[in-house]
Amino acid sequence: MVNADPAELEKFSRLAARWWDPHGEFRPLHEINPLRLDWIAGHAPLAGKDVLDVGCGGGILAESMARKGARVTGIDLSEKALQVARLHLQESKLDIRYEKSPVEDCVGTFDVVTCMELLEHVPDPASMVAACARLARPGGHVFFSTINRNPKSYLFAVVGAEYVLGLLPKGTHDYQRFVKPSELAGWCRASGLATEELIGMTYNPLTRRYRLGRDCDVNYLLCCVRGA
Repeated sequence: MVNADPAELEKFSRLAARWWDPHGEFRPLHEINPLRLDWIAGHAPLAGKDVLDVGCGGGILAESMARKGARVTGIDLSEKALQVARLHLQESKLDIRYEKSPVEDCVGTFDVVTCMELLEHVPDPASMVAACARLARPGGHVFFSTINRNPKSYLFAVVGAEYVLGLLPKGTHDYQRFVKPSELAGWCRASGLATEELIGMTYNPLTRRYRLGRDCDVNYLLCCVRGA
């Protein structure tokens, strides 16, 4: 069985045409992308590296990593999102390979594997973590970003982001699928990944800016290294 929820795929496919609108439904992705790109590049310089972007969507992160000199492959299960990603390459002129494939079926090895804002949308996140680990070369880096599961994250990521501030469309997230850092760390250890850094991402509604820091109560990112 494919590790995907058909309702989740349909939800994001309906919005696919809006991926590259910095003021539309994917505005938060555009705003956090420089932060996550610099964080990834700080752990694993991207120039000349083979990179797999799991759940690439319309290609926002994939294109930014390609601009850093990486050889990027992006995979997703939404054909509409992939069509948007391929179409945008005509404007960006970047050399990126996009494929419709579940990560569990992907073959090859990569210096860097990214799986950002995806674990909280799939039925079996542990399987996705294991697949990402398998695709990383020994010594390679694997990066995850997701949402913590606690009352504060429900208040901020669901009530605040979707219903009060309107940062995301209503129904974007299912609180029951949020992932605690301890759960993600456990799946990583079981898959042969060693944690290199856990860092949080917060949003200030007054300045409308995101920042990385120690607060992992809501959004957080995890950098791992695959053992030999």
